[in-house]
Amino acid sequence: MEVKVGIQHVNREIVLESKDSAADVEKAFHAVVDGGGGVFSLTDEHGRKVLIPVDRIAYVDIGEENVRRVGFGSV
Repeated sequence: MEVKVGIQHVNREIVLESKDSAADVEKAFHAVVDGGGGVFSLTDEHGRKVLIPVDRIAYVDIGEENVRRVGFGSV
């Protein structure tokens, strides 16, 4: 699923594909914000980690969990 994170005073957003579910990403974000943590951590589907300072996050856009369809029936 696709996760977009907007950063304050930056024109581009951080976009990554994650294997985590939408609920897991949301739970991790709330845990960091509520716990007063300083860094929101996301891992993409290739295992690369992105660390974002919580006080600079403008928004988090969590996309739909999409199942990849195979064959002609997906049209």
